[in-house]
Amino acid sequence: MGDLALIALFAALGAVAAGFAGALALWLLRRRSVAVSLTVVVAVTVAAMLAGTLSVSWAMLINAHDLAVVTTVIAMAAAVSLVTALLLGRWVVARSRALTRAARSFGDGGDFAAPGRPATAELNELAAELAATSVKLSASRERERALETSRRELVAWISHDLRTPLAGLRAMAEALEDGVAEDPARYHRQIRTEVDRLNTMVGDLFELSRIHAGSLTLAPTRLSLYDLVGDALAGADPLAREHGVRLVPARVEPLPVEVDGREMSRVLANLLVNAIRRTPADGTVALAAEPGPAPGTVVLSVTDGCGGIPEADLPRVFDTGWRGTEARTPPGGAGLGLAIVRGIVEAHEGRAAVRNVPGGCRFEVTLPLAPPPARA
Repeated sequence: MGDLALIALFAALGAVAAGFAGALALWLLRRRSVAVSLTVVVAVTVAAMLAGTLSVSWAMLINAHDLAVVTTVIAMAAAVSLVTALLLGRWVVARSRALTRAARSFGDGGDFAAPGRPATAELNELAAELAATSVKLSASRERERALETSRRELVAWISHDLRTPLAGLRAMAEALEDGVAEDPARYHRQIRTEVDRLNTMVGDLFELSRIHAGSLTLAPTRLSLYDLVGDALAGADPLAREHGVRLVPARVEPLPVEVDGREMSRVLANLLVNAIRRTPADGTVALAAEPGPAPGTVVLSVTDGCGGIPEADLPRVFDTGWRGTEARTPPGGAGLGLAIVRGIVEAHEGRAAVRNVPGGCRFEVTLPLAPPPARA
């Protein structure tokens, strides 16, 4: 074996021994600071060099003076390397702790503010991810607070809207039971009306619970907006006549859409009922269907004569329980119709919106246009 091969062998043996000892030290100190790990890595490097040098010196019978010179050089390099590793480790630890302190604001409901001092590329990337997460958490907290407020209002309104008809039903039932009702047939009709209204309210609650739970099952079919609009106008016409409101079709184009016919009919019915009830007598409610502003979309719109909605209330119109008035009277409804509209439309990958127009407001439902039918 040549001298160079022998030197390589002894150097490798010394380096392997030092590396094995360093790996064991790193495993034992794996839960300590990164500064300790950096120091161990530098120490392993120096130890491997020193072990290899001593092994080669012993094998090649280098004199004591030369060995002392080499050892001194290695010792000086080791001292500088260890100090550099300690400084680097303390710097990284300081930046990590600053990032940790900034991240603690998440638990206190605050926003994340990245430390101003520069850090490593990995820590900067982590700070950027924490900042993005902070923005998402803030938006989530706002949605949660809005949902909680909406839930509380809904519970209060539903409790009142249930208590009032139930009290009336109890009074009418007692009057019929005691035989003091002057017109029993009228009492029976009124009881049937109240029961139907309560049944509608329970149905709305069930539909809304399915929407919120994500269990709303759609059966989309290819339909024409012309047919949807025609059926919706026919269904709402008796209510419009009762309120003295003119129900008219505006621009209606036979555009194709792929929707669940029953659910989309409910959307249009809720919008029309809402518009008719808030439009004064001799007013007009118009239903239109036309191409949307974006390519591949269609817009169904209901325009009423309610006089408009305050700008501050427009973002809440589709919230659960919102009724646009402080009154807690049953004619105002339970505030579920528009929330159901938004849930069904979003389940169809569409969007529901509202804006004020002269004399009233315009509710718009944007849906994707059905693709052309596949050729045989």
